[in-house]
Amino acid sequence: MWTTVLAIAGTLLGSAVTGLLQHRAATAARTADRADARRHAVLDAVADLAAALADHRRAMWVREEARLQGAADDVAAAARAASHTTRSAVTAPLVRLTVLAPTLAAAAQDAATATYALRDAPDAHALAECRDAALAAADRLVTAAGQTLATL
Repeated sequence: MWTTVLAIAGTLLGSAVTGLLQHRAATAARTADRADARRHAVLDAVADLAAALADHRRAMWVREEARLQGAADDVAAAARAASHTTRSAVTAPLVRLTVLAPTLAAAAQDAATATYALRDAPDAHALAECRDAALAAADRLVTAAGQTLATL
């Protein structure tokens, strides 16, 4: 009888240990999957923001160059409309990155602000300087994102 009781207890204990190990393995797998998904989401947000900023920087360059050269009204209006479209395209990835990776919020906002600063440049030299500053800010964002992703 004691042999039977010990056999049953051993079987139950073995089942409990196996269940616990399976639960821990499943939890670890879910945690790893969530971390991987978060890394991919942050990477996608950075890439989307970098692309949107590059598009807006180019549109602002065209717009401001047209303004500084005294382009025809229809050319200036088309450039202005294009810059409005590209600026709107910056908002979603900027918000997404800020929410997903708050540590990158300042660098992301700096890159956006530097890009917006191309507007109303007083001359071609100042426009080029603003463009260079916007490029540098975007590069700093990408560098910071790389450092952040390395720790996620």
